Amino acid sequence: MKCMFRALGNFLILLTLIGMLAPPSIGLALLYPFCPGLCYKISDYIVNVCSKRLFVIMHVYKKFRLSFSKENFENLPDQFIVLSNHQSLLDIPIYMNFFRGRDVRFVAKDNLSKSWIPMVAPMLKSHGHCFIPRRGGTSLVMRRIDSFAERCLANKWNPVIFPEGTRSKDGQLSKFYSAGFRRIADSTKLPVAICVVDDGYKINDIFHVMENMHNINYRVKLLKVCPPPATKEDQVALLDQARSLMQEQLDKWRSGAEA
Repeated sequence: MKCMFRALGNFLILLTLIGMLAPPSIGLALLYPFCPGLCYKISDYIVNVCSKRLFVIMHVYKKFRLSFSKENFENLPDQFIVLSNHQSLLDIPIYMNFFRGRDVRFVAKDNLSKSWIPMVAPMLKSHGHCFIPRRGGTSLVMRRIDSFAERCLANKWNPVIFPEGTRSKDGQLSKFYSAGFRRIADSTKLPVAICVVDDGYKINDIFHVMENMHNINYRVKLLKVCPPPATKEDQVALLDQARSLMQEQLDKWRSGAEA
């Protein structure tokens, strides 16, 4: 009986999501090559309306919870860089909701720009996110990051960087890579907001979303706001500090020391 109710819940979620997301997805797919301005407005609708409804639906049918800790939000300046660990593709819409009212843009692998999910590629492209190619050499990567940094400054966007470079499959922190962060820090001279997420690794691919979503508590916390790092040494030290703070918070959550 329990399995039957769970299967019914999965079906209702899929049916509701299809009904909610199909119209804007089709609009994006058809209009992106011709009307980028209109696609930007559609993308805004998905981010500001659909994503919020998405999490409500998942909570109702699957007991999915979002726990946002914003105790350090009063320290946020007008514009900043976000440093975070990375566990799931849901990190992107979740951070859009966490920083609701402040435009965030992501540095992501360019395979997302070719996603098979109809709305993902045109939405991310129309919103001006940064796509890093797997091949093409360092110079191409740096040019894309430089262009992204310029767009962020011009549009008052807040760049989000996942220094692990890829999603964690088991929730453990991986090695942090510094090149992308240092390039954006050099170009923007922005303060840095250190954040952490957890529980997303349980649904880090499409095959585990429905299987493991039940009773997930997707946590997000702003740990610290740091001044702009002035030198390469400051940037590397800040990354080390960010990793330590993230690990400390993950340990607290997983030990039950902090709800």
